Amino acid sequence: MITIFMEAKFMWLLFALLSAVFAALTSILAKVGIDGVNSNLATAIRTVVVVIMAWGMVFLTHAQGGLATISRKSWIFLILSGLATGASWLCYYYALQIGDASKVVPIDKLSVVITLILAFLFLHEEFTAKSLIGCVLIGAGTLLMVV
Repeated sequence: MITIFMEAKFMWLLFALLSAVFAALTSILAKVGIDGVNSNLATAIRTVVVVIMAWGMVFLTHAQGGLATISRKSWIFLILSGLATGASWLCYYYALQIGDASKVVPIDKLSVVITLILAFLFLHEEFTAKSLIGCVLIGAGTLLMVV
């Protein structure tokens, strides 16, 4: 199983799985860490850590030279993406602070369904029967978990 991840064409799968593991850890660690802390302050602390980590990777991989080549369009959409991320994190941390992680996290993961719909509408990505069934199952699963 490990060797399949070492093939370049499957590296996306390894990193996607690692992303899921780290996202799960994020939720659990945040729920414990946010106890008695204002959710906005907790989000700000998390954001500083992410900024330091991200810029550390930029310098570690010597990618900082690419700053000058980023197009205006890319800047605009990266900034908008950052604003969306910030809004998501602020809402997520507040929901996590006042709700159960076992209910907040599944609802947060409805972003998968919303992303598929938006990708179809705005990026003109294919929306297949399999995608539709998956969206329905994710939606039904989420409803089942939070009710």
